[in-house]
Amino acid sequence: MLVKWIRCTVVDRRGFERGQRKWAGLLGEPGFRGQGGGWSRGRPDVAHIFSFWESRAFYDSFMARSHDRLAAAQSGTFKDAQVRLFDHRFDVKTGFEPRFTDADLLRVALCRVHEERAEHFVLMQEKVWNPAMAGSPGMIRGLFGEAPGHEFLVLSMWRAAAEHGKYRTERVERLALRAQTEADVAALAGDIVEMDTTWTV
Repeated sequence: MLVKWIRCTVVDRRGFERGQRKWAGLLGEPGFRGQGGGWSRGRPDVAHIFSFWESRAFYDSFMARSHDRLAAAQSGTFKDAQVRLFDHRFDVKTGFEPRFTDADLLRVALCRVHEERAEHFVLMQEKVWNPAMAGSPGMIRGLFGEAPGHEFLVLSMWRAAAEHGKYRTERVERLALRAQTEADVAALAGDIVEMDTTWTV
């Protein structure tokens, strides 16, 4: 599965939200699995959108045919769009599906990892971070993805902000020490996204 992450700064909120609803047109697209997103909790003008495709071939075909027509509705409503594509490596918890209706909150982390530490980083994700997240009350599902250049995406969906907050304060520091995260990661960026159900396709 291919994961697309779009992050942009919105300059016309109403126009952007109106345009966002037009993406319902994705439903008939071959290979399309789902799309959802919302607003950054820390920066209210930043929007995050995640879309899921069965394969790169289906995605490329959509980009060549229908993308520009659907995107036209949002033209001029945002700036600084950053688009990244990741290959799904494994699930966090089990049975990831691109469904958003039961999640209030989405946590996204982008890790750029030192080349010689990439293998260790992936192993720690499987052996340390995954079980800890999967065992946290309120964590619904998630995935781990990889992009060229030793970039990794960790995406997790949470039922409520309070439950995510509890996981962070209780466990993250201890887990980071155990996984030697500091030695693996060259750069880390992330955000907490409050889901907007009207964006779900």
